Amino acid sequence: MSNQLAFAHVTEALRGLLEAVAKPAVSGAVGTAERPDTLKDDAPRVNVFLFQVTPNGAWRNADVPTRRQDGTVARRPQAAFDLHYMVSLYGSDKQSEPQRLLGAVVSLLHSQPVLSPAILEAAATGTLAASDLAAQAELVRVTPTGFSLEEMSKLWSVFFQVPYKLSIAYQASVVLIEPEVAVQPALPVRDRNLYVAPFRRPEVDEVVNAAGAGLPILPGDVAVLRGRNLLGPATRVRVAGVEVTPARADVRDAEVRVALATPPFPAGALAAGVLGAQVVQLELLGTPPVPHACTESNVAPFVLHPRIKTVGPNPDVSISAATGDVRTVTVGIEPQVSKDQRAVLLLNEPVTTNPRSFSALAERRANDTDPVVFKVRGLVAGTDLLVRVQIDGAESPLDAAGGAFGGPKVRVPP
Repeated sequence: MSNQLAFAHVTEALRGLLEAVAKPAVSGAVGTAERPDTLKDDAPRVNVFLFQVTPNGAWRNADVPTRRQDGTVARRPQAAFDLHYMVSLYGSDKQSEPQRLLGAVVSLLHSQPVLSPAILEAAATGTLAASDLAAQAELVRVTPTGFSLEEMSKLWSVFFQVPYKLSIAYQASVVLIEPEVAVQPALPVRDRNLYVAPFRRPEVDEVVNAAGAGLPILPGDVAVLRGRNLLGPATRVRVAGVEVTPARADVRDAEVRVALATPPFPAGALAAGVLGAQVVQLELLGTPPVPHACTESNVAPFVLHPRIKTVGPNPDVSISAATGDVRTVTVGIEPQVSKDQRAVLLLNEPVTTNPRSFSALAERRANDTDPVVFKVRGLVAGTDLLVRVQIDGAESPLDAAGGAFGGPKVRVPP
């Protein structure tokens, strides 16, 4: 690559190259690299003026990334630029010296459009001796820029009261500049492995209960992820951001089964509500083989319904004695309800002539482990009530037998 002297080096190399071809064309012609408004005479010369520098679109992001995750430099940053030059021709118009110089310039740059390492090394004198542009892997190419008369007039208009001289524009590309930044090299690679595998992205269409497609999915149930291309060298299931590895026998190309229980999931990892399920396939890479993340399926949503705990044959629901018209109802729910989740209690009288229903929002809790408590008005002592809860919209199921709901059911105490 090249250092901060690259721009000046290209300009000097281009000036020297054009001077060498100008002298045979017009006697006494020289090559200069100055602003046109500093030239006070019309002595025969070829003047090279760098008027603009622009980022090179093809190379500007070739060095990304330059740093590792810990911030250390993995490779030196590299800036890529195109240099835009205006080549002006001076001399006697009566003797056509500008036109003769122009012909020599375009002939040379058309037949030799590359600043070779030899040309750059010859130009690296004086203050440019420290430039390493000649070692740049990408060659600097000089191509003409098709400026219209209006564009050339605008360019010359920046020079105050300077008469126009016959000019042509060129672009030198590409110049790569690297700062002097110390790079911390990584350890050398000891072993190399090449792996070829077909691209088969897993797709999940639905998540259902293994006991039946129409049944609600409850804590402890086996969920079935149905789709395509689910079988891989190492397949995992990600639910609510937690990855678990199902048994090999439970993984097929069209479906994957996983128990929504502890284990395989850590305690408290699954909460009632809408969850996302995803198949993650890993490839065994390296020596020895180690699983590496490879492809992931889409995220398929499903509802994990809560369930009211049981104490022996009875539901874990306690109703306090009435204080005025208000009773406190404490409900044991699984999975554990977070303090930030919205919990609603639903109570219904069994089907009678005029059944009544009650609902209440859970009291605010300070911790996830606090019991879920509801304040309910209007409960009548001795009444049997069917109990349901909604956690973030996911509702606990009722037991149905003989065409009627049988539980969970509690009786309002005196």
